[in-house]
Amino acid sequence: MDPEAVERLIEEGIEGASADVSRARGKHDDDHLAATVVSPTFEGVPLVVQHQQVYDALGEHMTTDIHALELSTYTPEEYEE
Repeated sequence: MDPEAVERLIEEGIEGASADVSRARGKHDDDHLAATVVSPTFEGVPLVVQHQQVYDALGEHMTTDIHALELSTYTPEEYEE
């Protein structure tokens, strides 16, 4: 799946989110992606729930188009540090 399409899905699915998605380093197929997602909605939310929000935004693409996703999530304050 195209990294830009994944960015759009995340940003449309999570309020106030900014996503940066690229091909995962060292991986030879196109379905291994790495994403950094920053959103104020992550404030006070456990990491596992933050990741679930991203997976929910990607919906069925997580099982059909994306084989693996290296995921980093941050609040805006955490990202600035």
